[in-house]
Amino acid sequence: MRTFTIILTAAAAFALTAALGSFFVPFLRKVKYGQTILDIGPSWHKNKQGTPTMGGVMFVIGIFVAVTVGYITYCFYSRDTVMEVQTIQTVRFFAGLLMSLAFGFLGFLDDYIKVVKKQNQGLTARQKLVFQILIGAAYLVMLRLGGDTSTVLIVPFLGQLDLGMLYYPLALFIIVGAVNAVNLTDGIDGLASSVTFVAAVAFMILSAMLRQGEMQILSAALAGAMIGFLVWNFHPAKVFMGDTGSLFLGGMVVALAFGIGLPVLLVLVGFVYFAEALSVILQVASFKLTGKRIFKMSPIHHHFEMCGWSEVKIVTVFSVVTAVGCIIAVVGVRGLL
Repeated sequence: MRTFTIILTAAAAFALTAALGSFFVPFLRKVKYGQTILDIGPSWHKNKQGTPTMGGVMFVIGIFVAVTVGYITYCFYSRDTVMEVQTIQTVRFFAGLLMSLAFGFLGFLDDYIKVVKKQNQGLTARQKLVFQILIGAAYLVMLRLGGDTSTVLIVPFLGQLDLGMLYYPLALFIIVGAVNAVNLTDGIDGLASSVTFVAAVAFMILSAMLRQGEMQILSAALAGAMIGFLVWNFHPAKVFMGDTGSLFLGGMVVALAFGIGLPVLLVLVGFVYFAEALSVILQVASFKLTGKRIFKMSPIHHHFEMCGWSEVKIVTVFSVVTAVGCIIAVVGVRGLL
């Protein structure tokens, strides 16, 4: 019956997200909530000027509804429902969903300021960072108050290490870093959606291996919603997810990694995310220290664009790279069992 729940959740997320596009995309066009293309990207991106943004609302709604349906079905068919509701996994489930919604709301504020208030930069970098730290800290507090007090960091292939109270600042750094890395990945049509779909499938497999039903529900909803969104976001994109979507996705990926108790896996499952973030860090550091750039443009997907790769090729290659990282992660977790 758990298989039925997972299929139902993924199907509901896909159907609702894809269906919402039929109403939401025309609405965004009507109210002229279009993307402003800044000069920091490739010049040919200017032809995307005015493409509706804030489309992330579609899959935020789709995932929330699908997760609700999936969780109710999961509880209905579980034999020991009362016992399961009290587990640490359930705390991680609800805390992770709340964290993702909070990040999504932060992204919505940023998009609203950009699109409605016509302030292209949206929230300042400092404002976003402060809010991200507060959301991440609140998530960790919820976990600890819910009984998730372990400070052991499990590293597949290497072992485990009890960090004590040092675990929490490291965890907060991972949360904020991962969310921003996902945000940077949303730079060309379908990239963040496709990479996140592959990551979601991996987490679905990992949570099944670890027998964590709640995380299976979250990952199934995420995977289904990404396919539903790609109906509208694949090149040439009819709608962009905006920070509403990318920050929410960052929260979901983090929630799944912490939810299965293996945040270190973000390095493998989210290899592309961190490659994107690292390319920006290296580019800025190199230019400030030497006056030279390592890449033709950062994040790294723009570098490949400048090398002549099409958007579809970049999405395909980055998705395959993500799949390879996910396979390594699955092998690593299998070694822990």
